[in-house]
Amino acid sequence: MTRTRLSVGDAMATAAVATPVARFDLRTFVKILGPALAYPIAGVDPLLLNLNLSAVTDGLHLPSGSLGLLAGASTLVVAASVLAVGNLGDRWGLKRILVYGLVANMMVACASALAPNYTALLVLRFADGATLAALLGVSLALVSVSVPARLRSTSIGVVMAVYTVMYGLTPLIGGWVVGALGWRSLFLVTIPFALAALILTARFVREPPVSRGHRLDLLGVGLFGVALLGLVSGIGAAPEGLGAPGFWAPLAVSVLATIGLVIHERRVPQPALDLRLFRHRGFQIAVIATVVVNVFSSGLATVIGQLGNYVLDLSPEKIGLLYLPGTLVVAFASVVAGREVATRTARPVLTLGLLIVGASGAVMVATASPWMGIAVLVLATWLSNLGGFVTGTAAADTILGQAPTGRHGSVAAVQPAFAMAGYALGPTIVILLLNFFFKHMWLMDAASKGVTEQAAQKAVASVTGAVVSSPGTYGYTSLVSLADGLSIGIDYTDGVRLVMLLITLPPLVLSVVTYFYLPHSRSRRHRRVRSG
Repeated sequence: MTRTRLSVGDAMATAAVATPVARFDLRTFVKILGPALAYPIAGVDPLLLNLNLSAVTDGLHLPSGSLGLLAGASTLVVAASVLAVGNLGDRWGLKRILVYGLVANMMVACASALAPNYTALLVLRFADGATLAALLGVSLALVSVSVPARLRSTSIGVVMAVYTVMYGLTPLIGGWVVGALGWRSLFLVTIPFALAALILTARFVREPPVSRGHRLDLLGVGLFGVALLGLVSGIGAAPEGLGAPGFWAPLAVSVLATIGLVIHERRVPQPALDLRLFRHRGFQIAVIATVVVNVFSSGLATVIGQLGNYVLDLSPEKIGLLYLPGTLVVAFASVVAGREVATRTARPVLTLGLLIVGASGAVMVATASPWMGIAVLVLATWLSNLGGFVTGTAAADTILGQAPTGRHGSVAAVQPAFAMAGYALGPTIVILLLNFFFKHMWLMDAASKGVTEQAAQKAVASVTGAVVSSPGTYGYTSLVSLADGLSIGIDYTDGVRLVMLLITLPPLVLSVVTYFYLPHSRSRRHRRVRSG
């Protein structure tokens, strides 16, 4: 089967030559506002649960070992299924998938608020992941095909700006609502946004043409999901020991699934993940940057949640406030980033975004301590959000620009697929590293003060067990009672600084690679098309 090499970006840009009057006006804004409101729900939904997990724990009297699965259930489903959703959007209609996903998301949210026990809530979190995949997998694709090519970068910047505002406001709203109405109200916070997105999408967005002959690559989707789940499961089981079956068996399955995915996707005419896209330098960097930034952002959120609960004694409401300052600045920066990508290249925007993410980590490395002020956490969070959204804007535009005709849904799903993979890996990696470094620091401190190794090991087991079940203060409290007089907070924050150092290096290294690896300017042909 012969494939066209013409991308959607090129096709739209050619059309834009005939219509040079295309501008981003109020009409365009209204057209994309529905998908722009739907897209962030996939990010703020798991964030709200993670920040208020202790309230859910108290409400349902959950065992500590069950919280990790509950927190990550929806994210893992999104990561494993978003490619399938993007492919279904090409076949059945992007608008149709988004509308159905919004309706299903609101229904699941209402059911979650009424969940009678842990089992029911866990099942609903898996179902929630499927609805979030629908929102995440087609929203940007629908925006991309609803505007002329010259407006695509700016439109994506606007979507990221809306994402920024919701990402900053909803944690605060969630903290207030949970404090006033209880943990069940947590699942209702996103319903007004979903309802507004549904109305606007149904009213103002037209269904783009669908590829009737497109077939869903079920095997490719399945292999991608197995590879991801095996990787996350294996890394999460690392504390059991590198020789434990729980560690190497899932990783072996992940490696085999990855090999099978590569072989399969190279043979099928309509792959779920078109590996030929990775021949493009910009696509390679965009995907890697997406993974790196999401590992960092989710890892930082985990660190802040742990540090706030264990050492700084911050309530969920106060932790939610960390995401609010600078929201408008980040939103404005996302729009500017989109315009810069449209007029220049993705290279300077990606480089700057990654450097800002690295700066966020550097702040934590330099200042993490039991006495650090909340202003430092605000600064670190703000820099992480700023760099993450700037990077995400450039990465999304770069990836969408490589979409072949009729494949915008499946290509647009690539970024959220790898984003969710990184977001799922981040907390797992951070908890693993934090437990390792804290144990090392704690035992050294205990030995220097004559505390027996048995008592120290018992204390370490107490706090690391609580870390795994995050968040909550009971682990740290029990640690204090077991080994009074030792520098507990210092040992813990020393571990935090080492963890932050390790997850800060990848975005800094990638920023250098991006600067030298990506083209410094557009081709003459591309400049002519852009200028119209």
